[in-house]
Amino acid sequence: MTGLVAAASAAVLVLGACGDDGGDSTTPAGSSGSATAGSTKVGLAYDIGGRGDKSFNDSAAAGLDKAVKDLGLGKTELEATENETDAQKEERLRQLADAGNNPIIAVGFAYATALGAVAPEYPKTSFAIIDDATLADVPNVASLTFAEEQGSFLVGAIAAQATKANNIGFVGGVNTPLIQKFQAGYEAGAKAVKPDIKIQVTYLTQPPDFTGFNDPAKGQTAAAGMYDSGADVVYHAAGGSGSGVFTAAKAAGKLAIGVDADQYLGAAADVKPVILTSMIKKVDVAVYDMIKSYVDGKPLTGPKVYDLKAGGVAFATSNSIVAPYTATAEDYQKKIIAGTITVPTS
Repeated sequence: MTGLVAAASAAVLVLGACGDDGGDSTTPAGSSGSATAGSTKVGLAYDIGGRGDKSFNDSAAAGLDKAVKDLGLGKTELEATENETDAQKEERLRQLADAGNNPIIAVGFAYATALGAVAPEYPKTSFAIIDDATLADVPNVASLTFAEEQGSFLVGAIAAQATKANNIGFVGGVNTPLIQKFQAGYEAGAKAVKPDIKIQVTYLTQPPDFTGFNDPAKGQTAAAGMYDSGADVVYHAAGGSGSGVFTAAKAAGKLAIGVDADQYLGAAADVKPVILTSMIKKVDVAVYDMIKSYVDGKPLTGPKVYDLKAGGVAFATSNSIVAPYTATAEDYQKKIIAGTITVPTS
């Protein structure tokens, strides 16, 4: 995949920025004094797939890049390897901390155990983790989570309107509670529009095998099976594996729905037409918020949920073919924000 760092290297990428990367930033988490932007280096520990996955990790990277540009920061990036241990994740986080990066952001719930061990060792470093709330009580950790089920409800409503076969699909990368939130919301949204709709569901891998987030071939095979079984719209929550879902949709002459980023914008020209919409999860906003809060001297700590009301999730409208279905989705969005619809998470 484009931009994927070889798993064996896990090399540090120290990329140029406006400030002095050699500065030492030791502002304690929760302090009121502001950090010096020019001496701040931000550490980002990516999940499997890293930069170039055109999905979850790339959204985090976009937030980092914006912060570097806007605030004049340095940055250090490291990437997870497939089937690595928690000890390896701990070492990655310590490497970032020992190099003077502050704040440090762990991209993905798979870092929870490792960050729980490392954060207390560096009380003057501000940490954040995306997609995990189990560390909400650790004083120097911000837990940045999303209402994925709400955004997935909206794309489910779009899928149910777009299907001509009354048959749609869901491809999850790894069968975890987080990805089950995507499935639950998608199913609820689709059934709100068409209670009798058929929904096929496949997960690419089961924990502790997390390769389902970075295996386009498996994504293609799973989606192709759904199309062959009568589905004409398939939504994926599978990270880098989603590119395979788009390939299968193109081959079948059917439609697909992306995730995390507006995947229509970053897709290859040949698959763009089949990407009906995407459930946008604004990881970039969460990453930027965390970095900006540190620079401002008031680093985020504890839990912060990015839901529809907070603008943390949305659906994409870049492909004009979604236009006939957006009014209904927007109506459901208003009802979710108002609390008249409660979207299930499992």
